[in-house]
Amino acid sequence: MFDNLKLSNPLAVLDLETTGTDYARDRIVEIALVVLYPDGSVKEWNDLVNPGISIPKASSDIHGITDEMVRNCPPFREIGPKYVNALENCDLCGFNSNRFDFPFLVEEFLRNDCVFSTEGRRFIDVQRIYHKMEPRNLQAAYRFYCNKELTNAHSALADARATMEVLNSQIVRYTELRSDAQQLHNISKDGDFVDIGRNMYFDQDGTEKFNFGKHKGKSVREIFKSEPQYYEWIMRSDFPLDFKQKIKSIKEKI
Repeated sequence: MFDNLKLSNPLAVLDLETTGTDYARDRIVEIALVVLYPDGSVKEWNDLVNPGISIPKASSDIHGITDEMVRNCPPFREIGPKYVNALENCDLCGFNSNRFDFPFLVEEFLRNDCVFSTEGRRFIDVQRIYHKMEPRNLQAAYRFYCNKELTNAHSALADARATMEVLNSQIVRYTELRSDAQQLHNISKDGDFVDIGRNMYFDQDGTEKFNFGKHKGKSVREIFKSEPQYYEWIMRSDFPLDFKQKIKSIKEKI
């Protein structure tokens, strides 16, 4: 089945579901491992994990795993050694794994005193290969959606005209898309950010939270109350003006 892969080491394909995207703060709630060995044999491991913290609704809505589902599942410290052994001599593979799954797994191993070395391992990210082999730029989109070659690429007017054509073709191609701007806006956004530079975001309760630095994930209003000098530091620093305007507006409302 995987005859096209020529392996010298076992290749472990990893996928994780987690409580969130911050590997320093969030935890694993499900781990799956599919290991392909050089002789063509395959072994699989899969566990739900009790993260020891509550799973936010926003995360449960994505992967379907709730607090109730993991209440009686083992914590990572109990299953970690099993996965260290399963990964012995393995190279690692995943989808968006260089930025997500691999850092999460290594952090979880370290947090639970599981001895795991990345030294000498090869890390294969299928998403990175996908994006490099199938460029996600305007020229590629114009060719895919409009069946045309984009001439004068990077000329502002040519790019703007091509973008309009691509959008129109997307609406025609995908029946689930509607032509109203609100739905297209909802599909386009990848978060609910307060400022255009994404230095702050709204949580599910509509609370403004920092998206950077030592106070990442903390309420802007609470930090300004407990640490008023942080506001002054932001206003003196080289942050975008839009961010500073939004910060000032929040401060004035406190």
